[in-house]
Amino acid sequence: MEHRQLKYFLKAQELLSFTEAAQQLHISQSTLSQQIKQLETEVNTPLFNRIGRQITLTEAGTLFTDYAKQAVKKAEDGLQMIRDLNNLHIGTVTVGVAYSLKNFFTKALIQFAAKFPQINMKVVYDSSLGLFDRLDQFELDFSLAFHEGVDVPHFNYQELFSSPMVVVANKESKIAKKKILSLQEICQLPLVIATRGYSSSHIISKTFTRYGLDPKFSIEVNDIPTVLDLVKTGKWYSIVVQTSVIDKDLVTIPIDEKTLVRNTNIISLKEAYETKAIKEFKKILLELKHEDE
Repeated sequence: MEHRQLKYFLKAQELLSFTEAAQQLHISQSTLSQQIKQLETEVNTPLFNRIGRQITLTEAGTLFTDYAKQAVKKAEDGLQMIRDLNNLHIGTVTVGVAYSLKNFFTKALIQFAAKFPQINMKVVYDSSLGLFDRLDQFELDFSLAFHEGVDVPHFNYQELFSSPMVVVANKESKIAKKKILSLQEICQLPLVIATRGYSSSHIISKTFTRYGLDPKFSIEVNDIPTVLDLVKTGKWYSIVVQTSVIDKDLVTIPIDEKTLVRNTNIISLKEAYETKAIKEFKKILLELKHEDE
């Protein structure tokens, strides 16, 4: 079983087209088909159903996909390890970032890019839950995300800091000078909130439900900047993580509920090899954490 055969298989299962896979791999379709056929012969079972020009994964193909991804990732980790040992300052770092941590992460990104301009960076913004799925699919080197509750056994967690959830309001609003707000008071406000698929939104909903309260979420948006833009109009309020608000036209008001706190973590796969570039980026994140304390 060859490394290239696994890569060919993964591209074909991703696109479900031998023609498109061959084009993206810059090989002929006959070469791709031949290599996948050899792979199927070696595992002694079909990995694809072939119906005319269409292909679908067999049950065996679906099960084999995760193992193929792990094998390819480990091979690439091994190659990167050798490059690091030879002090080859090249490569790419792919980081997933929770939307509410954009401001904190951007400071680290600027520092890292200035210090290591030869390293390519790929940044993916998603909800914390979405980032966990991406880690599982080997799409990220690590993520900067919120985590509370039970640890996933195959993840490494490195806690950076905690940030309270706050009410955000226009600086000219009627509650702008409030020192603190109760959950009952928040229920009287017209609220805009990030789509409930976000982990923060889930925590907010659970907290209000626990006290038998029903807040007025009149608008749901799957984008934090849009939420803040709506709040700036003065017509709505929101509940967000403190770190997501740096706009001078907005104010944040503490909430009288100690459980509304998010814990920021650097999260990675336990068995994944970490390049020097990844370690350096994490080091910058840790240094920024101490600066902000």
